[in-house]
Amino acid sequence: MKIEIWSDVVCPFCYIGKRKLEKALDKFPLKDQVEIEWKSFQLNPEEKTNPSINTLEHLAQSKGWSMDQTREITSNVVEMAKEQGLEFDFEKAKVANTKNAHRLIHFAKKQSKGGEMKERLLKAYFSDGENVDDPNTLIKLGAEIGLNESEIKSMLASNQFDDAVDQDIYESRLIGVRGVPFFVLDRKFGISGAQPDEVFEETLEKAWSEFAKNNPVLEIKTAENGESCDIDGNC
Repeated sequence: MKIEIWSDVVCPFCYIGKRKLEKALDKFPLKDQVEIEWKSFQLNPEEKTNPSINTLEHLAQSKGWSMDQTREITSNVVEMAKEQGLEFDFEKAKVANTKNAHRLIHFAKKQSKGGEMKERLLKAYFSDGENVDDPNTLIKLGAEIGLNESEIKSMLASNQFDDAVDQDIYESRLIGVRGVPFFVLDRKFGISGAQPDEVFEETLEKAWSEFAKNNPVLEIKTAENGESCDIDGNC
């Protein structure tokens, strides 16, 4: 069974939701028969990479908030991340367009390392303060998971995987994705946002039980506490 996940590497709830799904899979006895496929989604395709300011400063400017307000609002997300064993540092996170990061994930997918690349990019952005649009940084991160540095460099210098990223985004529109993370299980069931743990567990069980049936209908689990980031810049 395949689980497709639309997400962006600068979306905090995408990282949190990734951990929630992983916890559900750890409890699932048939985990080895589940394939994870990462799909590209850009919350802000027009974002200008600007490593001179951090994400908190950028958020304050774009929302018209004071820095104190911004820290208070994002502190809740930091605490949610801690509950999942993640360390977020928005003071270090650098503003970056994510197109090249998504291209790198597609490159890694071709070598069966898409999941590893996704994890490394999320950590690079949220915990390490790396610029995930900088070619040298992307080459370094790819090399850390075993990808060839010269091949990454050549890929980034070309337009390779541009179409793959665009196709993922087009598919997301077809199924009505307006915010991420968005999990699609066997093209039959959907989970929108970083839902409570039991939603992941129950939906995983249900999707598996329906695995062999035809004519799937996508059922989307939505709830007020299914945190996500939307395309209007709200997290």
